[in-house]
Amino acid sequence: MRRNILNKISLLLVLAVLMNACGSKKQTVKTDPNLPKASNNEELLRNFELSNLDFHTFNGRAKAKVVMGKEDQNVTLNIRIDRGKAIWISVTALLGIEAARVMITPDSVKIMNKLQGEYIKKPFSYIYKYTNPGISYKMLEDILVGNISVEMLRTDQLQVATSTDDIQIIGVKEGLTFHYGVNAQNRPFNFNLMELGKTNKLEANYSDYAMIGAYNFPQRFTLNVEGSGAKVSADMAYNRAEFNIANEMPFNVPSKYKVIN
Repeated sequence: MRRNILNKISLLLVLAVLMNACGSKKQTVKTDPNLPKASNNEELLRNFELSNLDFHTFNGRAKAKVVMGKEDQNVTLNIRIDRGKAIWISVTALLGIEAARVMITPDSVKIMNKLQGEYIKKPFSYIYKYTNPGISYKMLEDILVGNISVEMLRTDQLQVATSTDDIQIIGVKEGLTFHYGVNAQNRPFNFNLMELGKTNKLEANYSDYAMIGAYNFPQRFTLNVEGSGAKVSADMAYNRAEFNIANEMPFNVPSKYKVIN
């Protein structure tokens, strides 16, 4: 087992849920500089909000291949969300060995490196070391389940272009540029997010939508991250997704673990 890449995966997961982004299914759609601003797009925003997944809890498991530089690793991810309260992620390697566990709340970020017996606990603002302070906890939850962040779209710098197949949305808010591609069911197939004046970027796409109960959920997404001279990619495929069931989020840190500051 290559511990080096597994030790980094937990941090990648934090970054992934912060910024998920643009995919490969792009179509050429011209934007009109005279398009109405966000204040006149309230009906469109309401449609997106109504098409978002309205849930209390989420419990999913996905197979993932993660590539960092020349290293790669196949892992299983268990992701649980208690909406508005906590995001819990467990990373399991081959032979069922758990490598890392992540807990994100509106107030904190906690990471257990179970391979090396290390633990990190930081305030939620810790994520701003890797992205813009415009990112909120609610946005993280939206990203993980493929919801459109209506919070992000409420900006006076917004352009919307429609075609027979999709809707393209481009905007700027709080130092972030973003781009959504939305399908005919008002569900995103891609989302691009970058910080103004920086080269770091993250690209991903949502696909394989299927009805899970009453929820139109993307069972696959790919992710590519570039920044600080490093490149990371991940290909996730869900083999289980459930909504509104009781969730357990164990996060007990053994006393022997080393606290990393």
